Amino acid sequence: MSSLRTIHARLRQAGFGLLLAASVGAPNAQPAAEEFGHFSRDDVLLVVAPHPDDETLCCAGAIQRARAAGARVAIVWITSGDAFELDAHVVEHRLFTGTQDLLELARLRMAEASRVAELLDVAPGERFFLGYPDGGIAHLLHDNHDLPYRSAHTGVSAVPYGEAFLPGAAYTGGNLERDLRAVIDRVQPTWVLAPTPLDEHEDHRATGELVIRAMGALGRLDRVRYWIVHGGFEWPWPRGLHMDAALVAPRRARALPWHDFALLPQERAEKASAVRVYKTQMRLTSSFMLSFVKRNEIYSSAPLMSALPEQETP
Repeated sequence: MSSLRTIHARLRQAGFGLLLAASVGAPNAQPAAEEFGHFSRDDVLLVVAPHPDDETLCCAGAIQRARAAGARVAIVWITSGDAFELDAHVVEHRLFTGTQDLLELARLRMAEASRVAELLDVAPGERFFLGYPDGGIAHLLHDNHDLPYRSAHTGVSAVPYGEAFLPGAAYTGGNLERDLRAVIDRVQPTWVLAPTPLDEHEDHRATGELVIRAMGALGRLDRVRYWIVHGGFEWPWPRGLHMDAALVAPRRARALPWHDFALLPQERAEKASAVRVYKTQMRLTSSFMLSFVKRNEIYSSAPLMSALPEQETP
């Protein structure tokens, strides 16, 4: 498991030490946390999701609030979830699954994501599937910036999905960064929601780093808010559907400056409906997924803690 020191070091090696310093505790470096969520018709919210379903678990309430205020909302999915082999076994009803089964699973997950986006009133032109390799985003950022990476799950080394943002793009970090930057340039977001690099899932950590790179290069880290989905064993708690319970930060990220984003009863109900659209995921992880439907969502104005403890993150 990556330590906090390793996560900081990777971001600093990428040339973003000063940007991190600005985002982690520099006086007046960011708007007050209370500003986030007071959306208007002038706002554009971009949700950056590592996989189909993350946008709903983290941010379905914020998406609804933004749309109710007349703001535009866009979602970009970095991968299409084509590495979940156990899920492919269940969905395909086969003892053994191959690369084609995983590619088909990804297409099912993209179809579910499109249905969720429609439910949450996100326009078709504001939905972007990049199609990069599930389980390979950290490799692209740190090892394969220029040389194509081949997915151990699907066996492909380029975006295989015709509905993707740029079909056929080689699996390289340079292409991934280019595609995300192109989406940002097209959308022109006033707010970006991205995973914190403290997330336990490697794709989530790498996606957080990717967003920090992109928004930092634009000088807009102050407009990024961070969320977490994989917080460690038995988080969130309680498991299952408990819409009146509070979502609290997991131990591994508790020191971040979290902002409590309270959800209205109808927003909670709509979020539960959106979660259930992901039938491919609900078959195996329904208790986990529904545990994000609580009376609030949480967002941090900083991606990492300013302190760097020596011990491994729990």
